[in-house]
Amino acid sequence: MQTSADTPRAVPPRTGGRGPGRGPGPWLFALLGVLLVVVVGFVIVAVRYHDSHSSIADVRATGVPPDISTSLANLMALAPVPSRPAPAFTLTDQHGRTLSLSSFRGHPIVLEFMDPRCTDICPLVSQEFVDAHRDLGKAGRGVVFLAINVNAYHRRVSDVAAFTSEHNLDSIPTWHFFTGPLAALRSAWARYGIAVQSRGPNADVIHSSIVFFIDRSGHERFIATPMDYHTKAGTAYIPGNQLASWGKGIALVARDLGA
Repeated sequence: MQTSADTPRAVPPRTGGRGPGRGPGPWLFALLGVLLVVVVGFVIVAVRYHDSHSSIADVRATGVPPDISTSLANLMALAPVPSRPAPAFTLTDQHGRTLSLSSFRGHPIVLEFMDPRCTDICPLVSQEFVDAHRDLGKAGRGVVFLAINVNAYHRRVSDVAAFTSEHNLDSIPTWHFFTGPLAALRSAWARYGIAVQSRGPNADVIHSSIVFFIDRSGHERFIATPMDYHTKAGTAYIPGNQLASWGKGIALVARDLGA
């Protein structure tokens, strides 16, 4: 017997669960939809995170010498500074000679502030200086490497001389590690903006670590910020490739200043 299109047809009642031959219920499709949204969201966030960090890594400070790669400049936190006369000082080096900053006019200068009793970042910066001098080759004879003592408890010439010898800094003919009366040292710290905190005669001094690059006319041109890592035991270190890169970077900046 035929039925018209308007004649209602019997529909079997629905039961819970999946019977034989039935497809997935609406709840499963809804769950899959939620999971798809979550996965897509994570992918979008990951891509944006990667892109943003890649763009940050590619940022280059204006005025960085062109022969220094962006990655190396970022490793050193190398930045140009307004050209101005570097603050003057007159102090005594590891040989007992009293010299002023102006004594080195006509030469590019690489200047740091160091603790002669330091077991943390200062020995690493010392190695970077030694590497930089080696990388400069013959030009290294015209580049002056200086440090000013930040340890108020160990200010003798013998203190800076011992550090110089221990870390092979005497392999740099133009190396001078300056010390002197506490008032003169504090004046130098303040004029270069170096924060110093002494915790006692037997402890490392907490201090700012900044490398200043001074041109042949005695003007500040660049600064860089040394860094280090620490093992679980607290020993400071820098991966070998980064240590070598720092030496290369210091040498390149010195060359740019007329080495």
